[in-house]
Amino acid sequence: MTAKRYTLTAALPYTNGPIHIGHLAGVYVPADIYARYLRLKGKDVLFVCGSDEHGVAISMRARKEGKTPQQIIDHYHGLIKTSFEDFGISFDYYGRTSDHIHHQTASDFFKKLHQQGDFVEQTTDQLYDEEAQQFLADRFVVGTCPKCGHTEAYGDQCEACGSSLNATDLIDPKSTLSGSTPTLKATKHWFLPLDRYQDFLKEWILKGHADDWKPNVYGQVKSWLDDGLKPRAVTRDLDWGIPVPVPGGENKVLYVWFDAPIGYISATKAWAEANGKDWKPYWQDSDTELVHFIGKDNIVFHCIIFPAMLKAEGSYVLPENVPANEFLNLEGQKLSTSKNWAVWLHEYLQEFPGKQDVLRYALTANAPETKDNDFTWRDFQTRNDSELVAIYGNFINRILVLTHKYYDGQVPIPNDLTQVDRETLQALRDLPVEVATSLDAYRFREASQTMMKIARLGNKYLADEEPWKKIKTDPERVQTIIHTALQVAAVLSLVSIPFLPHTAEKLRRLLGLPQQANWSELSQDEWLTPGSQLQKPELLFERIDDSAIETQIEKLQNT
Repeated sequence: MTAKRYTLTAALPYTNGPIHIGHLAGVYVPADIYARYLRLKGKDVLFVCGSDEHGVAISMRARKEGKTPQQIIDHYHGLIKTSFEDFGISFDYYGRTSDHIHHQTASDFFKKLHQQGDFVEQTTDQLYDEEAQQFLADRFVVGTCPKCGHTEAYGDQCEACGSSLNATDLIDPKSTLSGSTPTLKATKHWFLPLDRYQDFLKEWILKGHADDWKPNVYGQVKSWLDDGLKPRAVTRDLDWGIPVPVPGGENKVLYVWFDAPIGYISATKAWAEANGKDWKPYWQDSDTELVHFIGKDNIVFHCIIFPAMLKAEGSYVLPENVPANEFLNLEGQKLSTSKNWAVWLHEYLQEFPGKQDVLRYALTANAPETKDNDFTWRDFQTRNDSELVAIYGNFINRILVLTHKYYDGQVPIPNDLTQVDRETLQALRDLPVEVATSLDAYRFREASQTMMKIARLGNKYLADEEPWKKIKTDPERVQTIIHTALQVAAVLSLVSIPFLPHTAEKLRRLLGLPQQANWSELSQDEWLTPGSQLQKPELLFERIDDSAIETQIEKLQNT
């Protein structure tokens, strides 16, 4: 980790619906863990995201609800932004692609590529709905996927096999506007000739990132490159989006997958403007490491199309890594927003107040990092009761109670250390190194379980040493036991910051430690000094009643 600064991006959520746990597990929780970790390391970090407010999905939601696209994006942008804030995702800036600064940035980007001759203009036959009098871009058309045979593939992507498609690729296409079979009609568009970047992308990805990109990401990109890249349209015949800013672009808009990733750049510009900073180093300095956090359905766009755009423009850094996760299922079924088969973040926050970290932990401990995983409410309850309450919370409560009982809440002076004490203190140096190694490799699930090893270490140490049995017969030994166990608690409070930020904040307050911390502090010999005053114990976690879980299961079954 030698970069001068880090620009971290999290996939822009579509403002056609709320955030659900699939989004959190795939993108936002791992991205937030990584951002918090880098900040703890003292790195210059910019963590940006924003609402993706263009594209067919917005128009479709507006039609369905009888509203304007602007009404839809205003409602969902507000809901999503508030949900992220209440959950504790620590964006440095959360923007909107409907903002003027984004329209200007995307338009300027397109115009520069246009002036450089980086586009190819083509008149092609596109699907057209005669009844609706509209071209059918992307999600306005469904049909059978030519790759896997899935019968409900969209005009831009098959969600069953993950293939990126063009609407004209679909077998037996149907308009989602009228249900009719579309016809073909000629229309002119601007294409980004990806085939021009085939050799560059092969060299950059297949040779440059074979060892450090996740196998699921590398494999998907390699299959695309092996198939041979083809020109891809970057404009659409739609009335909602950023107008094509060149002559002949009337009644056309920029393709959402051209405009959306530029949203990372425009969000950076808006952040810089608001904070009196220069945005350019975060995107145009070779000492900057750019990392995209996305789900697997966005891999092609972030690993092939956007890098090709950046390469064509010529002044931007390319992503160093794209640690995409696989999908999270819910109770054995695929998450479905249309069927309401989801756990919505804003509803979770209302129904489980104060339990943001429980969901963060459950999603991280079961993260779909290398394969699709399943979220169940029973597993969520078990993670809370058997791990957070019984291990983490239990250890902290025991050591705080004992410290107040024996020493009025003051850290005691240690005496001679035994072999067990020395081994415990050595583990406090070794385990954070393991956590850091996992986080540096984007193995968040593994890192979270190593963090829990610190809590397990504390529990085992207290259970083995049994200070309550020795307080009368060997009080000097008990001072050392309590002092050592409190060091475990202190280290746990720091290592927990990326994973359980709300819990770590509360724990550090109870221990009398400053909220501002640095990972380098983990190399110290002592973290809580004798005489330090601790606050009275408070429970960090509470058991979740069976009735609360049954309510959630019934809620799903009634959708």
